[in-house]
Amino acid sequence: MKRILSSLLCGCMIMGLMAGCGQTTASSTADNTEAKESGNDTVKNEDTTEIKIWHDGDEAIMGTIESDLNETLKADNITVSFEKKSGLTDQLQLYGNDAANGPDMYFYAHDSLGMLAEMGILAPISDVTDVDALDTDLNDMTVEATTYKETQYMIPVYFETLLFLYNKDLWEGEVPTTTDELYDYMTAHTDTDAGTYAVVNQHSTAYNVAPVINGFGGYIIDKDGNPGLNAVETKEAISYNQKFAELQADGDYNTVSTLFNEGNAAAIVGGPWLVSSINDAGINLGIKSLSEFTLPNGEALAPYSGVQGVGVMKYAAESKKDAVEKVLKAIAGEEVGVDLAVNNNCAPANEKAYENTEVTSNEMVQAIRKTADTAEPMPNIPQMSVMWGPTEEFLAAVNKSDADIDSAAEEYEQAAETAISDMQ
Repeated sequence: MKRILSSLLCGCMIMGLMAGCGQTTASSTADNTEAKESGNDTVKNEDTTEIKIWHDGDEAIMGTIESDLNETLKADNITVSFEKKSGLTDQLQLYGNDAANGPDMYFYAHDSLGMLAEMGILAPISDVTDVDALDTDLNDMTVEATTYKETQYMIPVYFETLLFLYNKDLWEGEVPTTTDELYDYMTAHTDTDAGTYAVVNQHSTAYNVAPVINGFGGYIIDKDGNPGLNAVETKEAISYNQKFAELQADGDYNTVSTLFNEGNAAAIVGGPWLVSSINDAGINLGIKSLSEFTLPNGEALAPYSGVQGVGVMKYAAESKKDAVEKVLKAIAGEEVGVDLAVNNNCAPANEKAYENTEVTSNEMVQAIRKTADTAEPMPNIPQMSVMWGPTEEFLAAVNKSDADIDSAAEEYEQAAETAISDMQ
């Protein structure tokens, strides 16, 4: 397995690219800055333990976490610093076993976990603390996401999912509760010739079609690394998605986002990473969880979830165990979760954070939390990295070239199996 890692590092994991939450107001940013400065005023002495965490995420989000950790851990003479590293997986490959130059911990999307675990650079969380006690208040789906081969290697901190985002000034009536009703609405309110749409979505992007595939009981790849493009349920899902694709613009992320932001689409399937540009466009935004849409089989849409969390390098687990344990307990705590929701619109992994009144009133955070009811963690196995290509070629063949689904499924299932075999 370790021989495949260099090739895997060339592929960027989707959720690692999505700086989802992090929409801060000017006042909250200022508050974070002040808190951060206060937290870092801890007087360092010879007993101070410094914990360095590498990340590749939103600076405002990391600032919120860093400030909370330093304030909480001040009395323990522990200071935490977050350092942003472009190409984080490449950096961890180079320095993951280097105690002198590498980080003590890393903060990243869960979908890279299998690849990093196979490098042998991560310590199981159980090597540092009581996992069961730490997971008590954490959402089960997020714990599942941060577990690889039955071993938990990360502590989940917040998570993201796709949402149904709509323009309240353009949408007529109530948003439907079934996908069939949604299709009827799209049929009545879409004029493709005029370039106006009821709903836009990246209809041939695997991540955006996953809610339908998973909801039908299909799968792109299973936990054992077996592709499922030719599974009966997957083909049924892609056939069902095809009629929606006919009423949606054929476009990439920028195309569909522009259509929505310019008022040429009443709704878009997208994540919290879209909200900043939507707000800039002055749109009267409404938000609905995809879990609130029922498919013809009686199941709800089930999007992938991307979980952001922290992992521990092996050498830090051995040399700084006590300090690392305190950092893990603090970062998994309610306070960090509340501050992330209030300051950065992130959906916390800690369930107790949702008891806070400010979190309860946050529509987007609550919609993401609701989606966790049906969301499936994006597979964190290394083989997932080669599945995006065949899956999207399959979707494009069906949606754009009207290919026979059965024939295309067999073709791209074989392509996926070949790609996985070539990784060995």
